[in-house]
Amino acid sequence: MQVASLIIGKVAATIGPSASIEELVNKLKDNNVGALVVTTDGHTIEGIVSERDIVRAMPGQTDSLFSLKVRDLMSTRVFTCSTETSVAELMHSMTEKRIRHIPVVDALGNLLSIVSIGDVVKIYLEELINDRNALQGYIVAG
Repeated sequence: MQVASLIIGKVAATIGPSASIEELVNKLKDNNVGALVVTTDGHTIEGIVSERDIVRAMPGQTDSLFSLKVRDLMSTRVFTCSTETSVAELMHSMTEKRIRHIPVVDALGNLLSIVSIGDVVKIYLEELINDRNALQGYIVAG
């Protein structure tokens, strides 16, 4: 199975690099997501920012945290995948790189969507259940 099947109807939630941390927190909450793609134009990926980035910024900065901007917290090294990437490849990359969100891009590198580790685990479990059911059917029909 390929990433294309995971992103049907799924749009990446985004935020601009100059947005405040309060805007970031509200957008994460309102969209019920753990990460936002940072982009100015909605197509070009400038970074990614997650709940973890906020938590990592807090020690020693709780008083000044809300004076920071998204650009101060975001990761600029963003791993991406294409719609042609297999779910197995994606799971491997996420595990190896210890990341929970990967933006999906087209051939030109433009943002299409985003995939979370939850999306990947869900589809992987569905595949395992389908395989198990097929094997049970084969054995019973035996």
